[in-house]
This record gives sequence, C-alpha cells and structure tokens, in this order.
Amino acid sequence: MHIAVVIHDRCQFKKCNYECKTYCPPVRMGTETVIITESGYPRIVEELCEGCGICVHKCPFEAVKIIGLPEELNEDLVHQYGENGFRLYRLPRVQRDKVVGILGPNGIGKSTAIKILSGAIVPNLGDYNSEPSWDKVIKFFAGTEMADYFAKLRDGELSTVMKPQYVDKIPMVFKGSVRELLKKADTQGRLDEVAAMLELQNTLNRDIARISGGELQSVAIAAALLKDGDVYFFDEPSSYLDIYQRLNVAKVIRDLASKKLVFVVEHDLAIMDFIADVIHIMYGSDGAYGIVANVRNTRNAINSYLEGYLRDENIRFRDWKIEFVVHPPKRKSELPVLISWDYIEKRYDNFVLEVEPGEIRTGEVIGVVGPNATGKTTFVKVLAGVVKPERGGVDEEIKVSYKPQYIKSDYDGTVEELLNFTLKERMLNNFYRAEVLHPLRIKYLYNKEVKNLSGGEMQRLAIALSLGLEADLYLLDEPSAYLDSNERMVAAKVIRRYMENLGKSAMIVDHDVYFIDIIADSIMVFSGEPAKHGIGSGPYPMREGMNRFLKNVSITFRRDGDTNRPRINKPGSYNDREQRSRGEYYYA
Repeated sequence: MHIAVVIHDRCQFKKCNYECKTYCPPVRMGTETVIITESGYPRIVEELCEGCGICVHKCPFEAVKIIGLPEELNEDLVHQYGENGFRLYRLPRVQRDKVVGILGPNGIGKSTAIKILSGAIVPNLGDYNSEPSWDKVIKFFAGTEMADYFAKLRDGELSTVMKPQYVDKIPMVFKGSVRELLKKADTQGRLDEVAAMLELQNTLNRDIARISGGELQSVAIAAALLKDGDVYFFDEPSSYLDIYQRLNVAKVIRDLASKKLVFVVEHDLAIMDFIADVIHIMYGSDGAYGIVANVRNTRNAINSYLEGYLRDENIRFRDWKIEFVVHPPKRKSELPVLISWDYIEKRYDNFVLEVEPGEIRTGEVIGVVGPNATGKTTFVKVLAGVVKPERGGVDEEIKVSYKPQYIKSDYDGTVEELLNFTLKERMLNNFYRAEVLHPLRIKYLYNKEVKNLSGGEMQRLAIALSLGLEADLYLLDEPSAYLDSNERMVAAKVIRRYMENLGKSAMIVDHDVYFIDIIADSIMVFSGEPAKHGIGSGPYPMREGMNRFLKNVSITFRRDGDTNRPRINKPGSYNDREQRSRGEYYYA
C-alpha cells in the first residue's frame, strides 16, 4: 500500500501554481486525484493515486509525501489525523516493574503515542470520519494486555500523570512560589520528601518565574511524583539538568517503576541507557507516519538505533550510522593561541566565580562540563563580552559569535526572512548552505514564522544563525537542548566539521555526554558549590578533563564493545569498582 501526506506546515499554496495537481498524470487524464479544498490546501485521494511520486518532486516546498508501506501495516493503524494526515502504527506496550523507554526522532508520533496511552486521545484506528470510542479500541486490541489496559482507562480504574516536555512554559501558566505550585500537585502529602529527593529544598520559597531551566525541570518532575497515579509519563526529563541531576532523576524514576507503570521519552542516549529496562524504537517519516517497533532490551535497542537498522525486522530506518570515534588528541603546541586569560573573578550577591588561567587555541573545540549553577554560562558570557568580571578577563580583541542558553525571539517574520536579514552574504555561500543549513534541515523551516517555532526548531535555527556569523570564536551554550537524538548527533558533527574546515575555535557548554564526546578536542571542568561558589579550570586534554569531571560527580563510564559509545556503569558494579581503582572514569 502507499499513503499520501500533505504537510500543512510546509504547504504554501498561495506561493505556488499547485504543481501537485498540474503535473499529476491521473489528473491530466481526467481523474480527480488531487482536489483543491475550500481552505486552499490540496487533498490527494489515495484510492486514485498511482504512487508515481511526481507531485513529491514537483512541489516547490516539499510538502507532499507519497510513501510505500507493507500491506500488513494497514492492520496496525492506530490513529490518523484526517485525510492525508499523520498516521501512527502500533503502540508501546505496557511492562510492569520496568521503565519502558520510547526512543525516536521528533515528528514521528511519540507525543501522540503517550497521549493515547494517557487517555488524552481516543485513537480512531484510521477511521477519522467517525467518532472514536474506547469500545472499538478494546476490541481492536482483544486478546492482549493492552485491551485490559484500555478497558481500565475507559472505566476510570487507571489514573495517569504526565510530566510535560516544555518546562520553560510553566511560568506562563502559573504565578507564585515553587512551594505553592507543588502544594497544588501534592495529593499524597509527600512534598518535603520529594523536594529532598530532587534537592529542591532551597528552591521551594522562590518565585517560579525566577528559577533556572534546570530548577524548572526538577519542579516539573516533582509535581508529577507528588500526584497519585497508576501510570506515569516522563517526556524528556533530563533537559537542562546536569549529569549528576540526570542520574539522580533516573534513580527516582526507576524506583517509581517498582510500584507504578512508567513510560519515559528521552533523547539523551546515555541517560536512556541508564534509566530504561526495555525500549520501543519509533521510526518513519516526520510529519507523515510513525511506526512503533517491537520492544527490545536497552543495549540492543540503542545499538540498533545508532546503526539505523532493525535486524530482526529487517528494517533500515536511517541511511547513515551514528558513530563514536575516539579522536586522537591534537598537538596543541602546533596550534597558535587565539585568546588567553589570567585568573578571572566574577562576583554576584550570593555567588562568586573563579576561573583559573587558561587559553583557547585556533582550530580547537572545547567542551565545557560541570554541575549546574557553578558558573559555566557566566564564564561564556565573560568571553562573549556580555558580562564584565571584577578581576581579570580576555585581553585579545577577537570576533565572537554567541548562542545563549535560553533562546527567545520577538522577530516578526519568517525564518527565511530572518536568515536573509541577519546573514545576507553568508546565505549565498555554498559551503555554509551545504555544511550547515542542509544537514540542520533549515529549509523546512523557511516559511514558518519565527515566533511559532517549536523548541527543537528554534534550537536548530539558533545554531545556524550562530555559525553563520563571521567570528574567530563560537560560543554555544547548551546547543543540544530540545533536539532529538538524531538532531543532536547531526548538530555535533556540523559544528565540529565547520570548525575543522574553517580553522575556527569553539566552546560548547552541554550536559549530553554523547554530544561532548563527538564534538570536543579538550575539556574545561567547572566544580564547586552550586549557586554559591564556582571554580573553572582547564582546558584539559579530553581524557584528563573527563576523568576530572566524572570523579567530581562520582560516575564512571565504559565504552560499548560494538558501537564504542559511552555507557554509564551501574554504581557498585564490577566495572564501576575496577575503573575507580585505576582512576579511569571515562576511557576504560
């Protein structure tokens, strides 16, 4: 069978000549295969479509997809968003006493799947013209555990709790202190206990509008834990958290799974590896369809995801592998110094940052790691000239391009208009278009209003804008936030290749260990007492820097034998104890 999808976000029918209809062979033979609706969008009648794909290639905005799928998948259709709309095939399965991970790129139906499992959406089983009902769904899943699950959901015997994805929107819908928000969520009288588990004691009396992204994430997770439910859904629980906090949250969620049903959507593969017992990979075509693959154990699932190939189902869902290569250390003595700094001190009312002397060399990519609230962003702002320190600083005059941690834009116009206005000549540069805009898939955003972009779309645009500026040093603060696993690996390779090809330097602040592993030549390490005293040191060679950092947070990593990817050791395991005894926290 083949399906026809018209992606309304891309379709710009006012700017085209309806090439999808003009060049359609059946239409030219007198068959109404493509119909222009009252709204102006084209509608493709799938029963009459020959699947030739001419409309796909002729559409100037790549808004049409004609996709061939196996006939047997038609029996697995769970939900469809109208004619020519997105389709979801199959669902993640309930697993008791286990954390069920859901792994896949954005736009593939993960949110739809968890909305169905949470009861927020009643799936229509592909019959989008009829009113959906739980009775039909239960009959569809008859003979499986999912039928019992949906029957209890229908009868109100299951209550569900959702931790939302975009925690930065919380201050827009709630005004008041953290304690007031959590009190509203607390149906079990566990506020103090949960606050202690997530280290929120010092945050409870602060205004929700004045806390950091990491604190907002912890508050959102706490609010979910305080609700008394039977099924819990955690959508990207690691965003904005440092690696210590991520592991702490992972342990809390794993403990919850011993008593409740738990599903987790997560793009940090190191944390997914640690938190999940089993994983459903989701694949398909963004905006067109998504398929939930069979459940797999965690290691097998992540390795298959990196390879882009499901061996047992003989499905290749990505035409390239995500590979981890241990970069040989650069001979820094051969690289000229770009900037250097002596001792730097920056003081705020309740926080002091001290940075030891260091330097950045031309062509070097430096990863910046450390706990939240130890001054990483403040140091980057010092280098960017946004913040003036009380002591020390950078003497050299260089051009800097700075992408901040939190991205906001009030630009009133489309992405293409913003790029042309901001970058001008760079947009005509073939290298920039091929090495940055194309892999980051910016062309699919051209006709979108900047203010309407999602978190991941805004992040991709911000990276493209930052790299598009002429600079000697590129400073990117948390460029992996809101990007899916595929996009993170692509972004890391884009940034690294860009610096290598142009001989530029970059400093990248991020908490995703996979991202840092791919992108960095050397490491700056921040430590100290969060929110009180931060100490920055380095840059160190990659191995030395990661060992210093992981020793500070008391975590060890090993390398997977098949993919060479970093994997977190279970605390107290043989590998964990053996590596600690040798002082090798990362490169075992």
